[in-house]
Amino acid sequence: MSFESLGLAPALLRALAEQGYTQPTPIQAGAIPLVLEGHDLLAAAQTGTGKTAAFALPLLQHLSTAGATQTRRPRALVLTPTRELAAQVHDNLRSYGKHLRVSSTTIFGGMSMGPQMQALRRGVDVVIATPGRLIDHMQQRSVDLSGVEVLVLDEADRMLDMGFLPAIKRILQALPKQRQTLLFSATFAEPIKALAMQFMRSPREVSVTPPNTVAPLVSHHVHPVDASRKRDLLLHVLSQDSRRQSLVFSRTKHGADKLVKFLEVSGMRAAAIHGNKSQNARTRALGDFKSGRVTVLVATDIAARGIDIDQLPMVINHDLPMVAEDYVHRIGRTGRAGSEGMAVSLVSHDESGLLRDIRKLLKQDIAITDVPGFEPSTPLRLDAGAPRPVQGQRQQRPSRPQVYRQQHGAQSHAGERPAEGNRQRQRRRRPAAKA
Repeated sequence: MSFESLGLAPALLRALAEQGYTQPTPIQAGAIPLVLEGHDLLAAAQTGTGKTAAFALPLLQHLSTAGATQTRRPRALVLTPTRELAAQVHDNLRSYGKHLRVSSTTIFGGMSMGPQMQALRRGVDVVIATPGRLIDHMQQRSVDLSGVEVLVLDEADRMLDMGFLPAIKRILQALPKQRQTLLFSATFAEPIKALAMQFMRSPREVSVTPPNTVAPLVSHHVHPVDASRKRDLLLHVLSQDSRRQSLVFSRTKHGADKLVKFLEVSGMRAAAIHGNKSQNARTRALGDFKSGRVTVLVATDIAARGIDIDQLPMVINHDLPMVAEDYVHRIGRTGRAGSEGMAVSLVSHDESGLLRDIRKLLKQDIAITDVPGFEPSTPLRLDAGAPRPVQGQRQQRPSRPQVYRQQHGAQSHAGERPAEGNRQRQRRRRPAAKA
């Protein structure tokens, strides 16, 4: 099958050819014809399979052929959970639409609203936004969503979980009821599907892989280690090839910063990316990592969505995620577009329960090997009574919304603000920045 057979316009085919794309991926082949026909769509595919192009290409075609409007109102809205993903979607839209007269802009926090307002006043066809900053513009009346013809929720599972739901509902109230709605994600839990059906019209569904599957070219490795020696083992693993790019996941923002300091003192070129960083700092860190000036990027789960790096060879879980599904998104940063990848997890005894959940979710065993010199004093337990990390005095595993609030803050605008930053800003009585 070729892109020509999907019914795409010559200008889009030309842009795809210039980028070396000749054949659609399964999610693109399944989704593009349905979107072009005007159906609402619920689409699921594992990370790294081309979901962005699956909605961007037919969206661009619709906007270029449906006829320009006489107003400056946006005609399409793409919502994403993170700034990085919004920027990535914007870049893709510009690349695919380089031969079309379709304008777009991004709206997200961490930077001044002034330039965003100016872009909206000039008029754009597509707005790519995070929910909190979009609501700010709605309150300032600098954006009019009454002309939106197509709504896209990218990474919809995260967008619709309890952390983002209030903001999503508020935005939906400002949109026309007669519109096309597209939900794209790597995973869809049944409760999320049920919720999505409340604001979609007889949606079609495309799922090219079973839920929560990972790329087959990713190899999984678990190294048991005492919690007190995790940093040393991380340095040992990274030192096997100091030139290899590695994305390291930490459970907390403070932990990510501490890891970067430790790695820099040890001679590694490292940077951190998380919700407490300014947008300029996050953009700079990601740019340095992509260019090779930094070889180790330490991140919280904010980087599990929206970081697209060609042929990233390794992802390391310094801390396992509290929610097993997030493991899928983390390691989805490697093994993309047919490249091989490696996922390494450093697991202490108190994370045994989390590892058991991940293995159960993936329906496969993960190789567990001791690293000589780092053997744990207490072995892992993978039975039903395996322990899990305790969050403060909490003696039970927190729900997904609780985990999200712990990691990213639980404030208005769908929990986009970091909790630490909020407390400081509230004392200063200044408005908080948004993701």
